[in-house]
Amino acid sequence: MGGTRLGMLTPSSNTVLEPATAWLLAGTPHTTAHFQRLRVLRIGMDPALNAQFDTAPMVAAAEFLADAQVHALCWNGTSGSWLGLDADRAFCAAATAATGLPCITATLALHDALAALGARRIALVTPYLAEIQDAIVANFAAAGIATIAERHLEDPGNFSFAGHPAAKVDALVREVAAERPDAIIIHCTNFRGTEGAAAIEAETGVPVLDSIAVSLWGALRAAGAPTAPLARHGRLFTL
Repeated sequence: MGGTRLGMLTPSSNTVLEPATAWLLAGTPHTTAHFQRLRVLRIGMDPALNAQFDTAPMVAAAEFLADAQVHALCWNGTSGSWLGLDADRAFCAAATAATGLPCITATLALHDALAALGARRIALVTPYLAEIQDAIVANFAAAGIATIAERHLEDPGNFSFAGHPAAKVDALVREVAAERPDAIIIHCTNFRGTEGAAAIEAETGVPVLDSIAVSLWGALRAAGAPTAPLARHGRLFTL
C-alpha cells in the first residue's frame, strides 16, 4: 500500500481530534491518520490521574498501531506539558524499542515548532485547571520560554473540553494576541482551536500553534513526509 500512514494514540474521551485531523488532511489523499484510544477521563495533578499516562499502557497501544504498518507514531495528547518532557521522551524511547517506529508527541512537536520559529515569548490558551496551567507555564520557564499571557477555563475535562465552542476558543486566542507574543499556543487536543488558527494567524501576524495541527506536523516529520502540502493551514506547515 502506498502513501504515508500516521499512527495516532488518542485520549479515549476525546471527540475533537479525529475529525479535526481528517479536516486538516482533506485534499492529501496519500496521507492517512489511524487512531488507537488510550483511557483518559479527567485531567489534574492527582497522581491517580497522571497514572493514566504510564508508559506501559501507552506502549501497548502503540503496538496495536504498529500492526497497521504505520510509518510513525504520535502520542496525540498534551500530558508531557505538565508531567515534563522527560515523560514524553521515555514513552517515545519505549515505543520505538517495542515497534521499531519513530515516535513523537504533541508536546515534543510543540517544542520543535517553537525552536523552528525562534519563539521565546509565548501566549498559552487551554481549557485546563489552574494547577495544570501553572505546571505547564513552569515547564516552559525551565526550558527558557516565557509565558507572557495565558487563558484557561478551569475545566477538569477531558470529555468536556470539546463542549467549548470554537468561537470561544478563537476569542481567547485573539485576547492573548494583543500582548504580541512570538507565538500563541492552543494546547489541548480536545479543544476547538484547529479551524480558526490559520485565520487568526493571518489576521494578527502572530503564529498560532494548535495542538492538533502541531501533532500532525510532528508526525509527518517523524515519518519523513512533507508538510508543505498543508501550508494552507498556517505557517507551521512551512517550517
